[in-house]
Amino acid sequence: MDLFRMAPFYPLLIDLGYPSYLSTILGGAKLAAAVVIALPGLPRLKEWAYAGVLINMSGAVASNAATHRYAGTVAPAAFAVLALASWATRPLSRKLSRSGR
Repeated sequence: MDLFRMAPFYPLLIDLGYPSYLSTILGGAKLAAAVVIALPGLPRLKEWAYAGVLINMSGAVASNAATHRYAGTVAPAAFAVLALASWATRPLSRKLSRSGR
């Protein structure tokens, strides 16, 4: 939806004062994260993908809260919790080993 500048995300992004090109950057990053998380293997990239999703959703919560739009914090907070739960409950085969490899 970000890549195609669709509602409800794009109008909210603009209303929060962000530049329109940020929608393309966020959309591309979300698409890349989804592909990496869905693919088998790639444990280090998965860590970065999950981190990116959490940073994105935390930023959305903070942006809405900073502009006193507390109702707008519910959805990104829920997505952040879901991403964190997905990361925490993933199978051992998708986790980095203790040595980081």
